[in-house]
Amino acid sequence: MPDQSPTQVPGLTDPPEEGWGQIVDAIGLLTPPTRLWSPGPRSGNWLEGATVNLSVTCIDRWLPERADQVAIHWEGEPGDRRTLTYAELHEQVTALTRALVAMGVGVGDRVGLHLGWLPETVVAMLACARIGAIHTVLPAPLPADPLADRLSELDLKVLFTQDGAWRHGSVLPLKARADEAMLATDSIEHTVVVRRTGMDVNWFEGDRWLHDILAASRPGQEPADADPVALPADHPVATVALATRGGRPVSIVHGTGQTLAGAVGVHRALATGGAFWCAGEVSWAVTQFHGIYGPLACGGTAVMYEGTLDVPDHRRVWDIVRRYGVEVLLTRPSVMRTVRGWARELPNLDSLPSLRRVVTAGEPVEPELSAWIKEAFGEADLELGDAWGQLELGGIVRITGLDTDHPLPDCGLDIVDAHGDPVEEGEVGEVVLRRPVAGTMVGVEGDHPEVIDHHWTRHPGLYATGDSAERAPGGEPTYLGRTDEVVSISGQLVSLREVTEVLTEHPFVERAAVTWTKDPELGRTLVAAVTLARGAEQQIPEPQPRSGNDPLDALSVELMNSVREALGGLARPRALIVLDRFGDELGRSDYGRAIASLATTDRMGSPRRVTWEQVLVAAGHPAG
Repeated sequence: MPDQSPTQVPGLTDPPEEGWGQIVDAIGLLTPPTRLWSPGPRSGNWLEGATVNLSVTCIDRWLPERADQVAIHWEGEPGDRRTLTYAELHEQVTALTRALVAMGVGVGDRVGLHLGWLPETVVAMLACARIGAIHTVLPAPLPADPLADRLSELDLKVLFTQDGAWRHGSVLPLKARADEAMLATDSIEHTVVVRRTGMDVNWFEGDRWLHDILAASRPGQEPADADPVALPADHPVATVALATRGGRPVSIVHGTGQTLAGAVGVHRALATGGAFWCAGEVSWAVTQFHGIYGPLACGGTAVMYEGTLDVPDHRRVWDIVRRYGVEVLLTRPSVMRTVRGWARELPNLDSLPSLRRVVTAGEPVEPELSAWIKEAFGEADLELGDAWGQLELGGIVRITGLDTDHPLPDCGLDIVDAHGDPVEEGEVGEVVLRRPVAGTMVGVEGDHPEVIDHHWTRHPGLYATGDSAERAPGGEPTYLGRTDEVVSISGQLVSLREVTEVLTEHPFVERAAVTWTKDPELGRTLVAAVTLARGAEQQIPEPQPRSGNDPLDALSVELMNSVREALGGLARPRALIVLDRFGDELGRSDYGRAIASLATTDRMGSPRRVTWEQVLVAAGHPAG
């Protein structure tokens, strides 16, 4: 169970905004709470005495009136399509629930979902929630080694995976990677495999095809019970990994009732009554909370897309919105930047009359991008929303730019200095919350959970976000980045320390430093500086023909690839500086800014040689 450390972590002192009561009433709790909120550690105690089942909230309660309404429109990257009504979704969820119970899965057991953005992923999430099992979504693109690291931490009883997954026109061998990664753990008793691509896979004891177990567990064919379990509101529904700090893996534990409160509140603020599309990876917490739970918990229709938005061509976004009549699109600014780059080569793009709102989340959005979105997608009345939140808070907690009938409750956002006092207009400080948020995590798992508790201990009585911001006119924040060694890249948190560790593990690297800089496509991107070990340049292989004249090109590519393989593509630095030395005249933040100013992002991997004296000059420090 999660470590909540109730006697060590303070809580927020101001009560929640009153709007949470209306949101909780809309959840469809099995038993109402005796109290909506009471003071306690972290964000206090929510929904005391209530019982809930997420599967009931998302499916069962809509069956009397909406059984034939579309719950999910799904489209695969190759162009195949499926539609599930609420009745069909209920049938599949209950069938899988029977199968899981027959496998011995029950309340508190762990299930891993190594799956892409498929209807089967949603079915598995809801089936786990129906019996009180705790699920974790494992990113489909993870290579075998980092996947093994994750599996070794989770103590799973069942792992779901696919034969293969479509991505950018290619097929990723998911089951082969899962088979290799499972060598790191002996807890997994069953592997459930979704046949997605039809590729050949190896088969081992404990492997089962999903379509076979669903066919065998239809009503009347399987004795296991599919009735939903009434669970306390704070019973864990899912864990989501946070970017590790200093090699210390930490996962956020989200409670069932708390997750639903956050998801319902956000969807009420965003929804217009029509189809809702969250264009993001299913491993992104925003996709899980606000692209799945939110629409289904509110009886709406969710649109899901499996792959990358440039297959088969760059018009895929426009095609999906038009095909399903999407009214609200929620995505990352980095996705919109990429689509903007494609659109420059697409003549005669039509506006999309069905689209009423575009909302970006996960990172700041610049005014130029907002203007382009409105021009490219919208009619004159298209609304643009800017959403802010954090994984620890259950996703989105604040939305600006929308004229909505159901605004999110006020979270008391403020900007304070190091002493916890509000900063003046034009000054920079840390973003804090003064009021508790219902979707806040219920616990932490992994090594050293105090890396999470610092949110509440740094400014007692406040929630310290770790985001740096300037107070703009009117009091609104202009977000500047993180105050710790974690940076958001395309909405995903990446640990700078972990990237540094991967680089310094290379035998040719003596020392490394990693920072971030602005990027026109991704919003932010990483840059790295390294010093080479003695004699390393003499050992670097000669570059391949037409790959450049500098032998450091080969080393640069090798270093970039090692980060991608260990931590994923978003953690891969896009530029490399080779320094002659690291001096001690500057602090880390000073030389980090200097390195960022000297780096030229180059996706071909060509490094730049820089002296420490040049770094000093870039930092405004007199060179020796």
